[in-house]
Amino acid sequence: MKARYFASVRERIGLAEEEIAPPSEVGTVADLIAWLSRRGENYASAFTDGAKVRAALDQTHAGLDAPLGSAREVAFFPPMTGG
Repeated sequence: MKARYFASVRERIGLAEEEIAPPSEVGTVADLIAWLSRRGENYASAFTDGAKVRAALDQTHAGLDAPLGSAREVAFFPPMTGG
């Protein structure tokens, strides 16, 4: 699975994207955030408040409880404001 990171998430992790292979017990977006957070201080910092991070699976917005299923790409970005 390709993980893409945007804005402040990218800045904290230090990568724009990477290939990841989460273990089988990682079944939802929330599980994936928790798993990534354990990969190092930079990931933990990026996902300090996982409930505020937004995600997309295969370019479709997804909630924290969304199953990863057969998604080939996950993207993470901070909450956005508009005007």
